[in-house]
Amino acid sequence: MTIKERIISELETPDNTPAALAEATPAELAEAIALFLDNKRGREIKIIHMAGKTDICDYMVLATGTSNTHVQTLGGEVEYEMTRRGIKPLHTEGRDGGTWTVLDYAHIMVHVFTRETREFYNLDKLYGEL
Repeated sequence: MTIKERIISELETPDNTPAALAEATPAELAEAIALFLDNKRGREIKIIHMAGKTDICDYMVLATGTSNTHVQTLGGEVEYEMTRRGIKPLHTEGRDGGTWTVLDYAHIMVHVFTRETREFYNLDKLYGEL
């Protein structure tokens, strides 16, 4: 069973003890994060492979929330689900502002925005076209 299949199964039956992700590749972690965001109705979820574009991470996961509260919920869900699986963020930012939350997982950077903030910073275009 792939990591993606395991995560989907775990999200469908949340009473199960989640499998650790400590041995997962950065690509698998990015996919897992995208699934956690999707499970809480994140919108416009996008995984950008950053190899050759920057040295700060291997993957960037972008998502849009429908409100400031939704942005905070999405960021909190990623942190909760990753921590349950043995991976804590190195740093988080923007929890109080509500328009943009960032979680740093070393190889993975997670950005959750409101629609307006995502359009303003346009990381999709900035990093997607390099």
